[in-house]
Amino acid sequence: MRLLVDTGAFSAALSRKRRPELEPLVAVLPGNQLHLAAQTVAELRYGALLAGWAASRVARLEDAIQAATVIPVTDALFTAVARLRFDCRAVGHPLADRVHRDDLWIAAASIHVQAPLVTADRVFRGAPGLRFR
Repeated sequence: MRLLVDTGAFSAALSRKRRPELEPLVAVLPGNQLHLAAQTVAELRYGALLAGWAASRVARLEDAIQAATVIPVTDALFTAVARLRFDCRAVGHPLADRVHRDDLWIAAASIHVQAPLVTADRVFRGAPGLRFR
């Protein structure tokens, strides 16, 4: 099954430190086609820089990113982002707010590639057209 994995779930899968609240999400990842939004890749790399990860840990992160499919930023994705923000604004969903713009792109990528989103982030709940795993 094709899944779009958000930043929190993907990083939890890579972490040696287990987070019980994310374990159910991590458990669904093996054996599935994992997809990442471009924003997730940027957030993962930023987090590694911010935390001052050692080269070996960064290499593990890069291997995991390479094993996933990064959704290309295309004109069709731009349209999906615009449509989702418009739809969210119409129903008063928080993804329409600027503060959630990276999450909006992640949600739009999930809708664009028709893959359920794997996330524990509540901001995504109730977004028009978004499916979850």
